Amino acid sequence: MAVDLLLGLQWGDEGKGKIVDVLTNNYNIIARFQGGPNAGHTLVFNGKKHVLHTIPSGIFHGDAMNLVGNGVVIDPVIFKGELDKLAEQDVDYKKSLLISRKAHIILPTHRLLDAASEAAKGKAKIGSTLKGIGPTYMDKTGRNGIRVGDLELSDWKQRYRNLANKHESMIAFYDVDIEYDLEELETEFFKAIDVLKSLTFIDSEEYVYQAQKSGKTILAEGAQGSLLDIDFGTYPFVTSSNTTAAGACTGLGVAPNKIGDVFGIFKAYTTRVGSGPFPTELFDEDGETMGRVGHEFGATTGRKRRCGWLDLVALKYACQVNGVTQLNMMKADVLSGFKTLKVCTAYKYKGETIAHLPYNIEAENVEPVYTEIKGWEEDLTTMTDASQFPQGLNDYIDFLEKELEIPITIVSVGPDRKQTIFRK
Repeated sequence: MAVDLLLGLQWGDEGKGKIVDVLTNNYNIIARFQGGPNAGHTLVFNGKKHVLHTIPSGIFHGDAMNLVGNGVVIDPVIFKGELDKLAEQDVDYKKSLLISRKAHIILPTHRLLDAASEAAKGKAKIGSTLKGIGPTYMDKTGRNGIRVGDLELSDWKQRYRNLANKHESMIAFYDVDIEYDLEELETEFFKAIDVLKSLTFIDSEEYVYQAQKSGKTILAEGAQGSLLDIDFGTYPFVTSSNTTAAGACTGLGVAPNKIGDVFGIFKAYTTRVGSGPFPTELFDEDGETMGRVGHEFGATTGRKRRCGWLDLVALKYACQVNGVTQLNMMKADVLSGFKTLKVCTAYKYKGETIAHLPYNIEAENVEPVYTEIKGWEEDLTTMTDASQFPQGLNDYIDFLEKELEIPITIVSVGPDRKQTIFRK
């Protein structure tokens, strides 16, 4: 069986967790393939809001197995916190959660390094979530990292101490005022390690291969968004992993010819958290309305999200590099009440009009070219079928499908899993 992928197509926060939750009934295995606790996947059902950071979004479905793949980085303390919340809701995670031995572990000193590095940048900071993600991936590529499988070795604590000592010398090098009590941080860390060790560790690439071979259905769940990809995003304002479809191959050990459907998730408008270029960003009442109605605050950091019109130039680019086969449009309900919608269909770039994403999209180089579309007034949140959509929404969807040449198969009209409408 092929592995289907679910990816964010913007700067993250598109609503991936909700759609994974909705689609889980179609799959035997849900697998996270990159990122770490910098992700925040929000699920709403039965009147309750649930936020996951590292654990796959299929965990609330008892029949699905959930795999944290080798491309993920795990903070044991945050992971334990997630497990504690699941236990409070009587979720039997031990029977349905698997951890790749090749996944890397975030140490307390990784988080301290992250804070020191960001503080040293001053005004040039990139907007890190300060979760230690970047330093952990740096140790991974530098061949210094500690992996989940190392916890099964007799000398793992010595490996930990060697790396933590190295990190402390690096923190001192930054010469910034970072106050910390490592002994206190380590007490919490080692308690969380004991909890992590109570879970099932596996050789995940073999597990995935055998699952495919036996005909099991697998959905690979991405974190962050394509425009935050370390190679194809708006560098250097990006994350430290490959958030695009190729990242699923390296983050799970899946061969490229075994990828099936690619579900691309995007908001009906655009948001971004932290620093970095954002051509369609709004600083007016429209942008304020999007943020207020859409409750645009980061699920992980709580930071206010920047809001703007839908950027089709960037969205086409993301569809292209991911090979998207189906589109899912989120937060259509937030646009109700706008008399006119704007969609960026091209950029004015260094004196010419272009329709592709250039190397640099900083404000001094790029000016968005907009197409205007009539909006709609109707409240979408109580609608249960696409036949109820107002003409303005249908026109908006038709326009986007024509421009992107990919069908929009799901439209979300609210945060609850029930507020999800299948079109095709």
